[in-house]
Amino acid sequence: MSKIPADYLPPKEIWAEYTSPAEFPVPDKLNLAEFLLDRHVKEGRGDNVAILFADQKVTYKELLATANKFANVLKGLGVEAQDRVGIRMTNAPDAVAINFAIMKLGAIPVPVSPLWAKEEVAFVLNNAEFKVFVVSFPILQPVEDSKHEWQFPTKIVVVGGKPEDVEAKGHVSFAKAIATASDQFANVMVAPWDIGVILFTSGTTGQPKGCVHFVREVFIESQIVNKYVWKLGPGEVLGGSAPVTFAAGYGTFCLVPFAGGGAISLLPRFTPDDMMSTIQKHKITVVTGLPTAYRKLLEMPNFKDYDISSVRMYTTGGDALTGKTLSQWQAKTGKPIWEGLGGTEMMHLVTSTAIGDVPMADSIGKAIPGFEIKVVREDGTTAGPGEVGSMMIKGPTATLYWKPYIQDNKLLATMKKGIKDGWNMMGDAVMMDKDGYIFFQAREDDMIKSSGFRLAPTEIEDAIIRHAAVRDNAVVGIPDEIMGQKVVAMVELEGGHSPSQELANDVIKSTMDVLATYKLPREVVFLPAIPRTPTGKIIKKDLRKHYPEYTTKFVPKVK
Repeated sequence: MSKIPADYLPPKEIWAEYTSPAEFPVPDKLNLAEFLLDRHVKEGRGDNVAILFADQKVTYKELLATANKFANVLKGLGVEAQDRVGIRMTNAPDAVAINFAIMKLGAIPVPVSPLWAKEEVAFVLNNAEFKVFVVSFPILQPVEDSKHEWQFPTKIVVVGGKPEDVEAKGHVSFAKAIATASDQFANVMVAPWDIGVILFTSGTTGQPKGCVHFVREVFIESQIVNKYVWKLGPGEVLGGSAPVTFAAGYGTFCLVPFAGGGAISLLPRFTPDDMMSTIQKHKITVVTGLPTAYRKLLEMPNFKDYDISSVRMYTTGGDALTGKTLSQWQAKTGKPIWEGLGGTEMMHLVTSTAIGDVPMADSIGKAIPGFEIKVVREDGTTAGPGEVGSMMIKGPTATLYWKPYIQDNKLLATMKKGIKDGWNMMGDAVMMDKDGYIFFQAREDDMIKSSGFRLAPTEIEDAIIRHAAVRDNAVVGIPDEIMGQKVVAMVELEGGHSPSQELANDVIKSTMDVLATYKLPREVVFLPAIPRTPTGKIIKKDLRKHYPEYTTKFVPKVK
């Protein structure tokens, strides 16, 4: 068994408190693949469908056989318990089997986003010290381009491509390797406090940060989310298009559904027609997607051509859904979209509107059972209902950074700042009402301080999006000599509308029924599109950076 050096984790005295929900007792020894995969076959569900992919159906029994075969391959490549194995895969059944194979060895899966360029790939490979790196052939090039930067003799296993071409490059062909491997494997048992997975942040604000999650966290969180949010069981199908080797997609498609013995439907990439036809073809019962995906589906002229009657639940996260999108979706489908908040640092979901009886518009929901959430003022005292403050979380998962001492103790400092009295400080400004519903206001760095007021961009954005001509918008604070920061609304228009002084006036005037005068944007900037990350988050730092370059600016004239 590979030993994790002591300085690869922060000192225990600065860790957050990990809670242990009584309803999910953790065994003294366990194997995550045994729990998520093998268990279902042993309990007689081997013929149940585990994965749907285009015309392909993979049963639990078939998935187990592939996972066992690749576990034997990895063992032959020298992988031991707690070694790190990278996975950079397109959405396909083999990606899930490979994840379980890594778990069977007690090794540590490290998802590597298929969206990353060679610089991020090399950084994560070196930072995690991959023993083996499993890569889909179509996204192999950035991996090969980064090899000159590698600091370790990592072996590459390629999924797809011609075996002879793969081997000619000095790599291992996945297909050829498993063809002769045994489909039997004795799972390696590990301890609850061994590492279960390392998830890296998206890297939008610097190099990706490695977030460590122990075996016990994976075991508990996968059950909590399934029990209280998706409620997937045998015969149910979860569908969406998030990349399985992206942090959020990993938990969504490689962990949670398998806790309940459900099936997953994998979509290679999102297009509105592909999503709708897949719902119909695979009879998806729970849909998960970004708010932007739902908005694109709403725009489909042929929406009613598809039979989506199998769906009992729509869920979302990653960015604000908005009350406008929620109401439009309900009007079109008769069903709500349930919203939640999660994070790479906390592994997966920590809140959901599904905890309540009805979806609360513009809310990210309540704390999922097992988690505690409080909102605090800047002085550390508890904020009252309706008061904006900093969100703090405590639960069975927690923030713990990998290799905190490198780069002049950068992540150690982040840990010390982000953990307070055992609570995880998420860096989110939120408001909680008297019933426990939480309303996201902004990342704390995005809060606007204008003329002595502390303003939440989300409240202003929610007011602006109601205007019929507004397709998307983002509100930012721009430095101002008099106000400190002035409130600027960046607006993307619906088709058929053009930027004008009159439209800027009308957009701001439409918000005056819900916004106090001091919250009104002092300027409107019309843009062709609001910049977002691949996961749907607005890139506000780019908006602030490029503000001087924008030309379509109007000072609204309202009374």
